[in-house]
Amino acid sequence: MGDDYKPFPDVSRRNLTQSWLEVPLMARALALPRGIRLLEIGCGRGAALAPLARCCAPVRLAGVDVDVVALAKAATHLSDHGVNCDLLLGDVRSLPFNDNSFDLVVDFGTCYHISRPEEALVEVQRVLADGGQFVYETRISQLMSHPVRSFGRVLPWRAASSLKPSRRRFLWSSRVKA
Repeated sequence: MGDDYKPFPDVSRRNLTQSWLEVPLMARALALPRGIRLLEIGCGRGAALAPLARCCAPVRLAGVDVDVVALAKAATHLSDHGVNCDLLLGDVRSLPFNDNSFDLVVDFGTCYHISRPEEALVEVQRVLADGGQFVYETRISQLMSHPVRSFGRVLPWRAASSLKPSRRRFLWSSRVKA
């Protein structure tokens, strides 16, 4: 783990809200596709992976995180929910996947909370297939969820120029790899 990594607290109420409300609403609002190859960056304890599996029925589901303890909890959580998912230890700034590996990459704020987020956006761009979609929380969403931690942070889109704005709904946005 990097020196700049600060784990988020494990809050059961927050996990349940994300699982049963936030993810399904996001999937519906952004019309997320089904039957695709899906990656969640910064998946942590896997709270969003099971609902993403329910909403998107991906042919491949993967999660990556720098926290080995969180990944172990994610493996247990996903097993308890009968979800098949590749969980990998890795940094979003150097993703352990081949180019064009995914049709959808989801970020619940990781890029707002790391140093050098431009490196992460370059990696997201690299692993997305042409026409693939990157879904992420808006700056307003981040400020509401983590006002101190995300204050003043913006995503450096100039680093990932092939990710073009697509949809914006409520607290979520998406970009498509052109």
